[in-house]
Amino acid sequence: MPFHRLIILIFGLSLILGLIIWLVNSIYQLYIQISFTAPLLANILIFLITGISGFLIYALVHYYNKLFFRKSNFKHKINHLPKFKNRKQNSLEDVRIVLNQVKSIKDKVAKQSLLKRSKEIKNDLDRQEFKIIIFGKGSAGKTSLVNSLVGEVIGQVNSSMGTTKIGISYRIKLEELSNKILITDTPGILEMGSGGEKREMLAKQLSIQSDLLLFVVDNDLSESEYQFLKFINSFGKKVLLIFNKTDLYSKKDKIKILNSLRNKIKEFTFIEDIILTAANPQNRQLKARQKVNLSADINILTKKIVMIIQTEGQELITKNILIKSQRLGEEMSQIINKQRNKQSNKIINQYQWMTAGIVIVNPLPFFDMLATAAVNTQMIVEIGQVYEYKLSSDEGKELALSLGKTLIGLQITKGAVEILGRILQLNISSYLVGKVLQGLTVAYLTRIAGQSFIEYFYHNQSWGQGGIEEVVQRNFQLNRQDVFLKTFIEDAIFKIVNPLTDNLKQINKKKLDKDEW
Repeated sequence: MPFHRLIILIFGLSLILGLIIWLVNSIYQLYIQISFTAPLLANILIFLITGISGFLIYALVHYYNKLFFRKSNFKHKINHLPKFKNRKQNSLEDVRIVLNQVKSIKDKVAKQSLLKRSKEIKNDLDRQEFKIIIFGKGSAGKTSLVNSLVGEVIGQVNSSMGTTKIGISYRIKLEELSNKILITDTPGILEMGSGGEKREMLAKQLSIQSDLLLFVVDNDLSESEYQFLKFINSFGKKVLLIFNKTDLYSKKDKIKILNSLRNKIKEFTFIEDIILTAANPQNRQLKARQKVNLSADINILTKKIVMIIQTEGQELITKNILIKSQRLGEEMSQIINKQRNKQSNKIINQYQWMTAGIVIVNPLPFFDMLATAAVNTQMIVEIGQVYEYKLSSDEGKELALSLGKTLIGLQITKGAVEILGRILQLNISSYLVGKVLQGLTVAYLTRIAGQSFIEYFYHNQSWGQGGIEEVVQRNFQLNRQDVFLKTFIEDAIFKIVNPLTDNLKQINKKKLDKDEW
């Protein structure tokens, strides 16, 4: 516990004890005076005073706990990670899940990347090395800070931006610690041009690997620095904000900047995690032209790092590993879902033109309905298989029927006829519009149905809070956009209209040849 908090606690307890002694004596005197004339009233009064005193003591203790022992007030899912002793086990479980599911990934490059990172996480579980990443804007003093921590010059130190081109790591050993420390000096973030964007991306990638982040600034936080800090904080990382080059500011300006920093980062971290340093102080000239050489002022930072590693080091290492394993699992899920979506859309594309062909070539409306229902049932079963759900034909029929009723109830069938009819009149001859419109409408509705079922299976066979109506309506709106409709009609002309036109020409030619005979 910090010394000033201990003093406050001792003072508060002493004050409470003194007040209790005075209160007990006063209550006793009051009780004696009243009890002679009204014993019952005296007992009630004692009861009330005792209750109020107990409540005041409880309120003081509760306020102290809330003021000094609460965590920072920002909330995100990383704060709800499992307790330290369970994190290693959870990380291993996440890696096992990745290894089991990665077999289904068809992209060889993505598969190798996931396998490599899974292996790195497994190896990481037993490491004792503590990883510190230093990052911030170019020329904020990152390299100078590393120089001071390591104790020797390891990079150029000047005023130009982009001094450090790639992340460079150095190992140091402090006497107070059993752990070795790996310090990485990252490229300057938020720099102009494509090179700056690449360095920013590299800095983000490196920061995710760290156990402790040192975010270096040499002035108040800019909006871009604030947003970057917010981005890093979303991973649940331990961050120290380093206010560097403090030797360049007056005491008044230094306090002003420090107060501003405290206000801006209070939602991210503790106020005491702002550290003032002068990693490369500028030499000064006195009036008598006597040169004064200043040494680096990073003692507070060094002590803070030692304290963090001693009290939280192993937990931060394990927490970092769990975060990486969770991110790996999320990335794998994204790859698998993207792959499933691609497979499902191939199935939809196949069955939408199949239903269109059936409707166009078949003259019997009742048979059209049966054939379309059968096609949609099979499409739903196959999409379910992509998402690893095995549906029977009866289950597929039930789902197809439910969605068909929804399409009619929302008047999407009518809307599809109107949209496609208007577009077809502009693209094909009037003779073919009537014949083609019914087939393309069925194909269009099959597509909406298929994409709705992609959402259904993606959400573990659930339509969500809005139900099937909301999902179908959303997919109808997406599929009535001009960009999609243009592509849809172009495909329809190539796959349906042109073959139909060629077929009609051949029939007419044969008829003419027959008439000539």
